[in-house]
Amino acid sequence: MADGLKVALLTGGIDKPYVTGLAAALASQNVLLEVVGSGEIDSSEIRNAPGLNFLNLFGSNASASLISKVLRISRYYVRLVKYAATSEPRIFHILWNNKFEFFDRTLLMLYYKLLGKKIVFTAHNVNAGKRDSNDSWLNRMTLRAQYRLADHIFVHTEKMKSQLIEEFEMREESVSVIPFGINNTVPNTELTSAEARHRLGIEAGDKTILFFGALRPYKGLEYLVEGFLELAAKHPEYRLIIAGQPRKEAEGYLREIVQRIEADGNRTRVMLRLEFIPDDETEVYFKAADVLALPYTHVFQSGVLFLAYSFGLPVVASDVGSIREGVIEGKTGFLCKPRDTFSLARAMEGYFASDLFKGLGQHRQDICEWANARNSWAVVTDSTCKVYSGLSRSRNSANSMMVGR
Repeated sequence: MADGLKVALLTGGIDKPYVTGLAAALASQNVLLEVVGSGEIDSSEIRNAPGLNFLNLFGSNASASLISKVLRISRYYVRLVKYAATSEPRIFHILWNNKFEFFDRTLLMLYYKLLGKKIVFTAHNVNAGKRDSNDSWLNRMTLRAQYRLADHIFVHTEKMKSQLIEEFEMREESVSVIPFGINNTVPNTELTSAEARHRLGIEAGDKTILFFGALRPYKGLEYLVEGFLELAAKHPEYRLIIAGQPRKEAEGYLREIVQRIEADGNRTRVMLRLEFIPDDETEVYFKAADVLALPYTHVFQSGVLFLAYSFGLPVVASDVGSIREGVIEGKTGFLCKPRDTFSLARAMEGYFASDLFKGLGQHRQDICEWANARNSWAVVTDSTCKVYSGLSRSRNSANSMMVGR
């Protein structure tokens, strides 16, 4: 269906799991890909995929002085502009914007259009400014420009599609829903849950709750901590692991949470790993835990949710955004009210009293199978290739009409 199609995948130099999964799956469908990225997403999986050309236009994202960073970003944009003007692919698929989002959404999009490119855009977040509580008129205006200039937009849930249509007045036929692909870049070895728990010092009878990922205010960690400390007073077997790297804008927010933990008599039941967790250590946390907590206050969808499912780990999650679409209550997890410590604590108690937890050994495999069937890269790629083919046909038809004139 997609044999011979030439596509440029513009990654913004981030999100290695999504880029790797999608690129490898598209290459397996004989799409001729040029992946534009950075050292952060460079990998053997991408470089060894047949028909795939990886272009590191950004270089390494290693920490450096401010001047060095500005120069590196400037050089990247110059290279990107030259690449767009000389590249063979006529379809540009943007997975993430680059550092200067307002420029990317407007002038860079117009430049691609003037070059005759067909633009596909994956909106992982319809409006991240609203999620991060820093929305503005300029943010909404530039988002609207990018959405209008794109030839087709992918979102991950029906709710996101409805929001895109209602808030940004997009045509329904220009938006497709594709599932969020399962993270298959994180190693999943023969390590058992018992071995993982031993590595982290978790006792066999402990009931362990995991919070995982970059620490930011919209993730609602404060509600989880309050709920857990309430539960710990009644359930001495409960444990909480908080594993992830704080973002700079969240340092003050996190400081207050840590102080709250340290002031409580049950502080020894909370394990803090406030640092970046490398891929080769990730499975230890997901296999040691009994449940993943997603106490988000505002979110569109969550990559951590599907990372948990790749290890067969159930979730207790706030019913916000499109989270409900990814949780089957009693089968893959439970939902609670957002910003509600009492509701979160009751949902957690309900989980540990449920058949899902009591039969977790078997249910882990069931969750893996369900998620792989629903969110496999094969499913994602099928829908993606259909859009590519449609855009290619429309471009060829337009060219034929011009020649006929």
